[in-house]
Amino acid sequence: MRLEVIFEDEDYVAINKPAGVMVHKTPLEKDPSTLFAVQLLRNQLGTRVYPLHRLDRPTSGVLLFAKSSEAASLLQPAFAGNSIKKYYLAVIRGYAPEAHGIIEQDLAKDLNGIPQEAITEYWELSRSEVPMASSPRHQTSRYALIRIYPHTGRMHQIRRHMAHIRHYIIGDSTHGDNKQNKFFRQAFGLQELLLHSLHLSFPHPISGETTNIKAGLPGYFEKMVNTLNLKFSDKDGYSSSKGEDSRG
Repeated sequence: MRLEVIFEDEDYVAINKPAGVMVHKTPLEKDPSTLFAVQLLRNQLGTRVYPLHRLDRPTSGVLLFAKSSEAASLLQPAFAGNSIKKYYLAVIRGYAPEAHGIIEQDLAKDLNGIPQEAITEYWELSRSEVPMASSPRHQTSRYALIRIYPHTGRMHQIRRHMAHIRHYIIGDSTHGDNKQNKFFRQAFGLQELLLHSLHLSFPHPISGETTNIKAGLPGYFEKMVNTLNLKFSDKDGYSSSKGEDSRG
């Protein structure tokens, strides 16, 4: 597999990670056919790369690497603060509770972990009602396209927070709605998670300028947006003045 490089300079490189590709190897992954972004990109560029953050295996989109340990150490502290901006797109079950909302629900890393503060902000970009029954109780089905900004970076945060408010992300086999996932497989042949890391911006530690990186939607995601008659434009993926500090 050849990865799509969407940004590159002397110090950093970003790819549009395909769904199903893991960021790096882990002892828990035993399947020999599993693909790892670090290994693929290293072989593709012919040099070592250092992942600066992670994306869940089924999530597609912007994934940023450093080309040296020195470049990684310069930028890594920014990921612990709030100067790195990451925006996602997702298709959820039902209409969003509000046009703009904030989910504040502490999340534990695992069953025995201590809950940590977790905050997710979202905006509803579009909504639709399709004349198909995804459950016996309703003759039509409602969906929304939302833009998401995670203020914190907990494990599976976006997926768990959307499940917390019962607006599950379509295709989420771990935290989602199995009935909806089955409906989308049968009606549309969708096997993937409709969660995409669309836009990442960071203060470049060498140039001092803000660097913006955007990853185009995968074909299956774009197809479902069109099939569900949801509306999306390029500007919907970028930051807005009200988005980054509106939690008060």
